[in-house]
Amino acid sequence: MSRERRLIVVFGLNAALLAGLIAVGLVAHSLGVLSAAGDYLADALAIALSLFTVRLAHRKATARRSYGYERSTILAALVNAALVVAVMTVVVVVAIERLVHGVPQVRGGPVIAISAVAAGVMFVGVFVLRGDDDLNVRTILLDTTADAATGICVAITGLVILLAGGLYWLDPAVALVVALIIGYRATGLLREVADVLLESTPKGLDVHQVESAIYEGDAVSEVHDLHIWSLSSDVLLLSAHLVLAGHPTLEEAQVVVEQIKERLSRRFDIGHATLETECEVCADPDPHSGTASGQVRGLRPS
Repeated sequence: MSRERRLIVVFGLNAALLAGLIAVGLVAHSLGVLSAAGDYLADALAIALSLFTVRLAHRKATARRSYGYERSTILAALVNAALVVAVMTVVVVVAIERLVHGVPQVRGGPVIAISAVAAGVMFVGVFVLRGDDDLNVRTILLDTTADAATGICVAITGLVILLAGGLYWLDPAVALVVALIIGYRATGLLREVADVLLESTPKGLDVHQVESAIYEGDAVSEVHDLHIWSLSSDVLLLSAHLVLAGHPTLEEAQVVVEQIKERLSRRFDIGHATLETECEVCADPDPHSGTASGQVRGLRPS
């Protein structure tokens, strides 16, 4: 199933549950159910935005946007994470207010029913979304997994309230805990998005290993002005200056560059590498260089 179709399926699941949760939450006076509905609303909007950006990313590059629209999915992830944080902040405020000023009666039966159904449906969503490394889709997968866990927690809370005939404070207390957990996860996602937008080295990529791969063989004597960043979750880019040993011809230098690009693509999935070859070290090196080894200039690392 394609990424787009999987998102459509999960969007349908979220939309159906959203309507049911709002109705049950209002009838049962359950903040836990209503907080879950707020999360599903954020998820539905996030998935809709993701679908739009997935299609937008397929547009071809233009003279104005030479990289195309690849990074639109990262912008979607930024909006989605910020929306989740905003919704969970509201839930935290309301939950604390209810714990301080009193909790209205919560009807345990409807809470158990809708929460159990929500958990089951979200586990289906987890199954549909699993196995995708895209940052935006991975965010939705994490949200969907959290929704499933939230449904279980709220259902257990409803069961306790039903059996005890009271303990209504458990409802906002569980809502508070769940909102804090989801909010914490969303802030983690915001940090990942910020890393992409700041063109940080992609997560999980060791610059030392990349540099070692460039040095393989005897053709390169030094690497400097090395930068590695990501355009999106699927597109990694690299640029570097290579000082070649032995003053090769233009044709020989081209062969070296192609071999290095092949290694970078095969080992690190770096699909776009810009390599500038030199016979002497640059007189004015890039002060923002990400070269990792810190070796003496002009020498290979030992």
